[in-house]
Amino acid sequence: MFEIIISILAICLLVTSIRLAFKITWGVAKIIATILMILAVPIFIVCLVSAGGFVLLLPVALIGGAIGLLKACA
Repeated sequence: MFEIIISILAICLLVTSIRLAFKITWGVAKIIATILMILAVPIFIVCLVSAGGFVLLLPVALIGGAIGLLKACA
C-alpha cells in the first residue's frame, strides 16, 4: 500500500514538474520572440525601403536614358 501511495505522489510530482517546464519554456519563447521582433522590424523596414528604391530606380534610369538619347540625337 505504501508503494502505491509513493508511486501516486511521484506521478503527481512528475506532472507538476512537466507543467512548470512548459510554463518556463513558453515564457522564454515569448521573451526571445519579442527581442527578435524588436530587431527584425527595423531591418524589415529598411529592406522594404531599399527594395522599393531599387524598383523605382529602373524606370527613372530608363526615362533618363531616353531623355539623354533624345538630347544627343537632336
